[in-house]
Amino acid sequence: MQGSSTDILKAARAKFDVVNDKIRSGLRGRSRHVVAIAAMAGIASVGLVAANIDNGPTEVTPVAATSTVNREAAADRADRAARATAKTQLAAPKAAPKAAPKAIAPKAVQPAQAKAKAGTSVPKAAPKAAAPVKVRPVWGSPMPGAQVTSCFGQRWGVLHAGVDLAEPAGTPIRAVGPGTVFSNGWAYSGYGISVVIDHGDGYFTHYAHMSRDAVQIGQKVKAGDLLGYEGSTGDSTGPHLHFEVHKGMWNQIEPSAWLKSRGVPINC
Repeated sequence: MQGSSTDILKAARAKFDVVNDKIRSGLRGRSRHVVAIAAMAGIASVGLVAANIDNGPTEVTPVAATSTVNREAAADRADRAARATAKTQLAAPKAAPKAAPKAIAPKAVQPAQAKAKAGTSVPKAAPKAAAPVKVRPVWGSPMPGAQVTSCFGQRWGVLHAGVDLAEPAGTPIRAVGPGTVFSNGWAYSGYGISVVIDHGDGYFTHYAHMSRDAVQIGQKVKAGDLLGYEGSTGDSTGPHLHFEVHKGMWNQIEPSAWLKSRGVPINC
């Protein structure tokens, strides 16, 4: 009977080891149902063994198994609680760190703004004065700045029907007022190269002895426009401008008074 008891005890221990392994395996898998079933099976096995052993040298009681199961269950509960706490902490959203407020640089105050803030009115810039518009006079001299060398009147027993003005050869000759070119070139005997302007009011001006002319018949001109250049063509003893005023063509009148009446002084 002693031998058989020993065998039974060995078998009980083997079953206990199997149960213990199942308990540990159930704990690792975190299966509460497996752990509970394994614990009950182990307790039942140990109880049966104890019931079949009479005064054996070594007794196996359910107390040891129960203590082991309790310790394992407590460890499992603590482990599950730790894992639940860790999951809660991971699931909780982390508060984003507050961004530091950006430093706003003060705007530079312009001098005008500073004066305005101080209560001083800023004077507005005065508008620029418009450049004076040069107005061309309606009438002018046929050769500005020239010297008068001969006036209108009798000379050597013959009527000198105009005014002679002298400047170096090639000096520009200008129209004395607005009109239309009536004739140009070698048009009249004794006058050489000349230009006649019709002023449209019954008066004509005649510019003679030019070296060359610079206009064409029908061309519109104004006071100061270029007609030609001083020369000594035709009946002339030297470079000069012979200037005549006609009241109706070939009715020559005294030119200096006519020019003075239009604001152009001539020393005759």
